[in-house]
Amino acid sequence: MVGIKDIAQKAGVSISTVSYALNGSPKVTEETRARIQAIANELNYVPNMAARTLKRRQTNIIGVYLADYAGSFYGELLDGIKKGLELFGYEMIVCSGKKSHLFIPERMVDGAIILDWTFPAKEIEQYAQRGHQIVVLDRVLSHENIHQVLLDNKGGAALAIDRLIAGQSQKVFLLAGPEKGYDSRERLEASTKELTRFGIPYEVIPGDFTEPSGYRAAKQLLANDPQFPIDIFAFNDEMAIGVYKYVRETDYRIGKEIRIIGFDNTELGAFVQPRLATISYSKHRWGMVAAEKIVQSIQGDPVADEHIYTTFVDGGSFI
Repeated sequence: MVGIKDIAQKAGVSISTVSYALNGSPKVTEETRARIQAIANELNYVPNMAARTLKRRQTNIIGVYLADYAGSFYGELLDGIKKGLELFGYEMIVCSGKKSHLFIPERMVDGAIILDWTFPAKEIEQYAQRGHQIVVLDRVLSHENIHQVLLDNKGGAALAIDRLIAGQSQKVFLLAGPEKGYDSRERLEASTKELTRFGIPYEVIPGDFTEPSGYRAAKQLLANDPQFPIDIFAFNDEMAIGVYKYVRETDYRIGKEIRIIGFDNTELGAFVQPRLATISYSKHRWGMVAAEKIVQSIQGDPVADEHIYTTFVDGGSFI
């Protein structure tokens, strides 16, 4: 493998001069930089990122941690993070799984944005205690090196329940997400509080934020001699689409016998018929704000936590 020593030998300069040239240092002239870069290209030189990281203690890369990549939710969020980081000269690497957690203590990334309910809070706090900068999107943690950009889950859930109540729901089925997930817990807490306040009976059906869990929930509901209409608040659009898929196999109709509201306003919900009524927010802005916060914290600037607020989007799934 070609190293900077080989480039220095061919260019007839010192190793430090090659290092300055390749790292953009003002200590060499533009003419020298161009000549060394041309030789590096000729020799197919590839920088050793690990070595550069150890020397500079900076990669200009942010680790974005997700529980998984499934479904249509993440694209807009990641695009927002990517564009937000580009404004500050940073790039991102998207990570999932326990082994990728090591990128943080090994300083292969300069900071982390976390939207992964499987990432233990205690581990995040340990990294923060060691001086690593972290932005979380899915929990509340108290540490000077941890900052929050949280979705207004409770406000969004309250909007959905208000619409169900206005629609004269007699009973509401709450299709919940992962039990340990922050977003699901927040939506469940707000939903049950509002339903109890208005004296509306409800039943919680466990789900996991995936289409198959929504499909199973619909199958379960329609197998138990239901009273129509069946009113469902699905805690994300993916599960709502799963309900659509099962109902399509029956003689029942979404928006008639089955009335449903989702959460997230994904593209899938906009294209199904009838359109899915759902809770909306800007996932792109969520990503942009998270990117801004992590760079601010790395640079030592003051960082204020922030919320991303929600609105209700009408659809034919709940009339």
